[in-house]
This record gives sequence, structure tokens and C-alpha cells, in this order.
Amino acid sequence: MRINTILSSIIVMFLVMASIGYADELPTYSELQKTLKDVVQEKNGGFSLNMWATIVDRDGVVKAVVFSGKERDDQWPGSRVISAQKANTANAFSLPALSLSTANLYSAVQPGGSLYGLQHSNPVDTNAAYGGPSKKIGTKNDPMVDKKIGGINVFGGGLALYNKKGKLIGAIGVSGDSSCADHNIAWKVRNKLQLDYVPAGVSPNKDDNIVYDIVKGVSASGWGHPACSPEAVEIAKGLPKTRVIQSKR
Repeated sequence: MRINTILSSIIVMFLVMASIGYADELPTYSELQKTLKDVVQEKNGGFSLNMWATIVDRDGVVKAVVFSGKERDDQWPGSRVISAQKANTANAFSLPALSLSTANLYSAVQPGGSLYGLQHSNPVDTNAAYGGPSKKIGTKNDPMVDKKIGGINVFGGGLALYNKKGKLIGAIGVSGDSSCADHNIAWKVRNKLQLDYVPAGVSPNKDDNIVYDIVKGVSASGWGHPACSPEAVEIAKGLPKTRVIQSKR
């Protein structure tokens, strides 16, 4: 009985340690894949399509590429690279004290916008994006893993990742549906991974949520994104709030 108690205590200790690390570091391939599959089953305001998701670290190096379908062609093949672009963009243009989602960048890069021309910078490394065996695409050994993909994407689906200490550790990019649904899915995945301790953002709620304030082609805030559907807009309003950064002691 005593041995069983000791073993149970050890197991609990390891589970606690694992859960602590889960919110501190980038997710593994398996964690990302499971979370994406779960979120895709929910209503997200799009076409209910299968998705791609890519994780990059703070240096922009791809760490995981997954898809939600059974096979790699169950989701738009072109969205694999788009998901990586979104992850790269959210990481490249977020800071330790300010997070910018790819959705936030849409209006800013239009002619006359504060970041016009940004979308033409940081081109995709085509060798990293399209090289390697096709059969490895979407596996733990996806050819993009451990490479810098580059690329800029300025519609919904890319979010920076902040651990419980508020440290910016990388970003996630999601693609495969409407850009509004992509954002909603990315947001839910980040929340479930407990990597949404966002310090500040440009939305009305001071986070990096998508902003729907475009009227007659003009965004009131300068950070607006087109509305894809009434359902997507309502879902965005009800997305989980970002977590509060734990105070330093």
C-alpha cells in the first residue's frame, strides 16, 4: 500500500511539472495537433474546413507543422505555407510589451496606412517552403521544421505566443478557412495551450483580437479587418479573454 502511495505521489508530481512546462514553452507536435483537431470541431464562423497550423520560435524558426484532417490533402495544400507565413508575421511584428496579430495588420498595410509596404518585405524562403519529400509534409519531420520560412501575411490567423510570465516565445499561424475563422481558431488554440498571457494590444480591449471597424473601406482605428460573416464577428466577440500575466515576486 505504501509503495502504491509513493508511486501515485510521483505520478502526480510529474503531471504537475508537465502542466507547468506546458504553459511556459512552445507546444509539441502532438499537443498542437490534438488542440487543433479539437478546435476545428467547434463553430468558428467559416466553412468548417480542415486546417493547417504552424509554430515558430522567437527566432522565426519553424518548430511544428500540423494539419487537422486524416491526410495532408484534406485541407488546402496552399494553406500550409500560409500558416507558416502567419506565424512568422505575428512573431516578427510583436514585441515583449505589444502583440500584433496578423488580423491587426490588414488596414495598416493598405495604401495610406501606417505600415503600407510591409506586406512586400521579408519574402518567403522558397527552398524552405517547398523543398523536401512531400510524404513528410505535416508530420513531425515536415521539411519546414528547423528552418526559417520568412514571409508576411496580413489577414487573420497569426498570433504571438506569451507564456505565463509574459515572455514572448514565438507565434502560431493557422490557415485553411476564411481569414476570420482562421483568427478565431488560432485564438482558441492559443488559449487552450495556455500561451495567451498577452501584455497589450491595439484592439479596444487592449489585446490582439481582431478589430471589426471598417466602414466604407476605412478602419476607424487603423487596425481593422474585413468582416467575413456575421457569425465570425459574433464568435470573435465571445472569444476567451487573454490571461493575466503573473506578477513577479
